[in-house]
Amino acid sequence: MTAHFWLSGKSWLGSAHNTAWCLLGCSIGDLGTIGFFQVMEIGWPTLAIMTLAIINGLITSIILETVVLSLRGLTFKQALHTALGMSFLSMIAMETAMNATDWVYTGGARLNWAVLPLILSAGFIVPWPYNYWRLEKFGKACH
Repeated sequence: MTAHFWLSGKSWLGSAHNTAWCLLGCSIGDLGTIGFFQVMEIGWPTLAIMTLAIINGLITSIILETVVLSLRGLTFKQALHTALGMSFLSMIAMETAMNATDWVYTGGARLNWAVLPLILSAGFIVPWPYNYWRLEKFGKACH
């Protein structure tokens, strides 16, 4: 890989688009789970809440992708197959970055409006180069 490999503006924009959609899907499940436990004052251990949040983030990302692709004309089966074929490495990196940032700034499993932009930024920035690489090298994108 040369430095030139990393200079495709079209691939950076495309991978940013893909990463943003993934971030939306993951954030719904992840932050929704953390918010639910916080509002309901459920006393689970932080690690358990964050693990459930990651799982729910992966699930909601797959659901959102399936819906989006179905609306774009794919059959439900094709859309689900494509959504399940998304890079789990990218999604897990995203979820890990979001939850690690939450942990560093709030002690974990605590939503804070001041920290939310940092959480979302980390969730976007960490998988973005991998999504670029995957798009540029293999032409693989989820959208």
